[in-house]
Amino acid sequence: MKIDGIAYRTIWPAADGKAVEIIDQTRLPHVFSVVRLKTVAEAATAIADMWVRGAPLIGATAAYGLALAMDADSSDAGLAAAYDMLLKTRPTAVNLHWALADVRGVLTPLPASERSAAAWVRAAEIADADVATNRAIGEHGLSLLRDISATKGHPDRLNVLTHCNAGWLATVDWGTALAPIYLAHEAGLPIHVWVDETRPRNQGASLTAWELGRHGVPHTVIADNAGGHLMQHGLVDACIVGTDRTTATGDVCNKIGTYLKALAAFDNGVPFFVALPSPTIDWALADGVREIPIEQRAAAEQSHLSGLTADGRVEAVQVVPEGSPCANYAFDVTPARLVTALITERGVCAASRDGLASLFPERVIQ
Repeated sequence: MKIDGIAYRTIWPAADGKAVEIIDQTRLPHVFSVVRLKTVAEAATAIADMWVRGAPLIGATAAYGLALAMDADSSDAGLAAAYDMLLKTRPTAVNLHWALADVRGVLTPLPASERSAAAWVRAAEIADADVATNRAIGEHGLSLLRDISATKGHPDRLNVLTHCNAGWLATVDWGTALAPIYLAHEAGLPIHVWVDETRPRNQGASLTAWELGRHGVPHTVIADNAGGHLMQHGLVDACIVGTDRTTATGDVCNKIGTYLKALAAFDNGVPFFVALPSPTIDWALADGVREIPIEQRAAAEQSHLSGLTADGRVEAVQVVPEGSPCANYAFDVTPARLVTALITERGVCAASRDGLASLFPERVIQ
């Protein structure tokens, strides 16, 4: 995607071959900053502290983290230590484990002298595959949006609601939930996006709104609790969200608050779609509510807000009374029964074991 006319990915090898460069998403939307990651420890910090975020981008960053580790110590012990360090950074997104296991599987049979080069190659392949996957998700989602636009009865504007950020900032490029929106915009559909602010980190207000605005897509930021009201009054034609982990039965784990949007959509007959690349599917899990670990993050993310002051400084302010405890749950699980359909790189399917098996028969666990 483009920022002020310049094409960017969210992560890329530095020109000197000695580092990986990323967009520091903790400083958006007020400051655009590129950060160099030179070590596996810095890659781990970038994931844990959410300089990068979004399941696909977390996976790509972890892959490049192993490449950085192999530059420093390509022994079996070095590989094991780097793998363990990166795996501990975020517990919910399955792409993290998938990417680490993938790269480790490539490196383990190789002699230490070949591991560094192989790791960089494989990390680049994972990044490129993510871009292709997300573009394909966009094409399949675009077909759904075209159908809705043709049948909804007021073709002057197609209103889509999204939650958190599942745009290109959450992936290597294109995004998942926003990929169909970008393609719809480019195709000339009169699309407008309702952007949930997405507390506690405001990733909708700070990231989704920023990237949509830079790409020229009409959008409006709303309070998290406004979605149900908009649906009741016919102002939402479809919801599209992303996911950090999806079970083999179609349960969807996404940013906290997604479940409530799905309930409102179900009650008002609004289609609720989930866009996901196949590495986000956890084929070993059947019951998302009981089996997916839900990350609880630092209280400061909830008790404080960051913003731009009148004199141009970015400051954090406390909004919770001193001494009030915070419970900062990062994700919730939307049961498959509330999901209209899953949008994957292979097509659209029902949110069910049979639906996913129809697209990915080779991955089904008997």
